[in-house]
Amino acid sequence: MKDFGFTLQKGRTLNFDTNDFSVKKTLIEHVSSYKRCIGCGACSSSCSAAAHTDFSILKCNNLFRNGDYAGLTDELDKCMLCGKCTLVCPRGVNIRAMVMKMRELLTNKNEK
Repeated sequence: MKDFGFTLQKGRTLNFDTNDFSVKKTLIEHVSSYKRCIGCGACSSSCSAAAHTDFSILKCNNLFRNGDYAGLTDELDKCMLCGKCTLVCPRGVNIRAMVMKMRELLTNKNEK
């Protein structure tokens, strides 16, 4: 049989029963505009850090929403906090404040 170089990928099933959403609730209390995000990707398309690295604020946001915090602290450290994402957001989400609060919450969570 001919080998075409394709392999099966690991499943991407999310287990919402075991994920911790308490950190997300705390973020919503401090940055209420976070609830308005529709995941359009405008923030990622204007990102200065994404132009030079593999950083994606949309990916970070999706991981955070799903309660998947593994490796998220390192990923958020790539953000330069320039604020371009906040300027282009059609829903007015304060993404810069969101990233700073995410960093703080995840750092506190990892220290416990």
